[in-house]
Amino acid sequence: MISDIQQDATTRMGKSIEALKHEFSKIRTGRAHPSLLDQISVTYYGTESALSQVANVAVEDARTLTITPWEKGMVQAIEKAIMKSDLGLNPATNGMTIRIPLPALTEERRRSLVKIVKNESENGRVAIRNIRRDANSEIKEALKEKLISEDEARAGEEKIQKITDQFIKDIEKLLETKEADLLSI
Repeated sequence: MISDIQQDATTRMGKSIEALKHEFSKIRTGRAHPSLLDQISVTYYGTESALSQVANVAVEDARTLTITPWEKGMVQAIEKAIMKSDLGLNPATNGMTIRIPLPALTEERRRSLVKIVKNESENGRVAIRNIRRDANSEIKEALKEKLISEDEARAGEEKIQKITDQFIKDIEKLLETKEADLLSI
């Protein structure tokens, strides 16, 4: 009973960490990375498709991404989609290749990105705590229905707290890494 609750909490907390990593990957650092363009979708034969589905995205150097569409007709559509995105990128087309130079981040922009990252990590911590609360309330419910003893309930809540502490530490490590990444020039 308690092990099921702990397993469920661990799984849900793991998913929260993955969601936080995904959010962090959207936040641009000074370096080029193909995942910057993950949320861009392109109209391909009348349907919306992810950019990675219609073109090859690669890193040319530390500050430049290159996009090579599978079909020549997609160059214009990809360029338009990048311009419409809120990433503030200006693609330059050279035949079949689209180059995206990433501008250097200003100190002010770096600081604002750090604030955004801290806010995202706080949201992650809140999600972890909510999962802990849910797990503890399930344990209390089982205790109230006399499915487990008080000792088992106390031990279960302590185990849930240890799991929570570990996931909060993981969030702190992710935050530290991303913050260092953003502030490095």
